[in-house]
Order: sequence, then C-alpha cells, then structure tokens
Amino acid sequence: MTDYPQAPTPAFLFDLDGTLIDSVYQHVIAWRQALSGMGIDLSVWRIHRRIGMSGGLFVSALLRETGLKLTREQINELQTTHADAYEQQVSSVRPLPGACELLSELTSRGVPWAIATSGYARTARLALGMLGLPEDTPMVTRDLVRRAKPDPDLFLAGAAVVGVDPRHAMVVGDSVWDLLAARRAGALGIGLQSGGVWQGRTRTRGGVQGLR
Repeated sequence: MTDYPQAPTPAFLFDLDGTLIDSVYQHVIAWRQALSGMGIDLSVWRIHRRIGMSGGLFVSALLRETGLKLTREQINELQTTHADAYEQQVSSVRPLPGACELLSELTSRGVPWAIATSGYARTARLALGMLGLPEDTPMVTRDLVRRAKPDPDLFLAGAAVVGVDPRHAMVVGDSVWDLLAARRAGALGIGLQSGGVWQGRTRTRGGVQGLR
C-alpha cells in the first residue's frame, strides 16, 4: 500500500458581522448616523457595499469615492461615533440561524476555529454573549493587526491563534473583502449570502469563491 502524508485536521476562520451575527444593517445605520452628524449625506447603498472593511478603510474608500476630505482627528471621531451608534442598536442584533449550533458542533468534534473580524474589540466582543461563547473564545479584532481586510492579516493571525497553517484553513465570510483576504492568506474562501449582498456582489463573489 502506498504511504502518503495524512491531511491535517481542517480549521475554520469565521468573519463576524453578517456571517455569525445578523448585524450588517445595524452597522449601516450606525455609519449613516455618524456621517450625518458630520454633515455628510450618503445613500445607504454606498455605505452598505463597503461593510466588511475596517472602519478606517471604510472611511477612506468613501472619501475617495465622494471627493470629501477629513482630518485624521475627524476620521477618528467618525469611527468613535459609529461605535456609539452601533452600541445603541446592539440589543436588536441576533445570531444568524445555525451559527451557535455550528460553533458548538465544531467545538465538540475538536475542530479548531476562531473569529477574525474587521470590527474593533469594543463592538466585536459584544457578540460573544449573543453566541453563547466564553470570553476566552479565540477572536482576532482590528485592534490586533496592522491591516484589515482585504489584506490577509486578520486571517493569518486567526490561523496562528488556533495553531494551523493558513493553507489548511477555511475562511467563512459574507463579503468580497473576506474572500479577497482569504485568497491573499492562502486559505480557501467560502462565501455566504447572509450579509444582505446584492446581485452585483453575488456575481463577484461567485468568481472568487474557489480561489486559493
């Protein structure tokens, strides 16, 4: 019989917003409130399509798109105001169907997994209670890495936290930014249509869902 190396146990790296918890629209509303507070009136669809990026990249992308200019202090204030607005709505956020059961099943089977999110710890860690997870749940937030999605840092860090090679990890996310970051990390990206994506983004996702 031919001797060959055994495949390692697979690991999962989960995005958070729109993947494990149903929070995309709360973030959209929070961003709109924060932007409006600075006199910036943007359509919801412009905000929605950027959800999944970190706050800093999100703001920079919108500024490039609209031609507006903000100081670093204003950008920081905008992100803080967004976090305040999101916290006011967090009681309406719920786990997505099957998320709690999936994480529980993976844990019971000894399958490594972690959460890797572009959100900052202040808002992201609020999800642990919703998902019935302990405070020491493996979670990498924007505060812990140099660059957020679509750069691979979050997923590289998530793989390191659970002690696996990123090439043997499967990244589960709901946005193009998740799958671009997965590809750049060398992981397999699995796209979910759970974050309220529109048809244009679905087609884009379909083109990269199997890339490594």
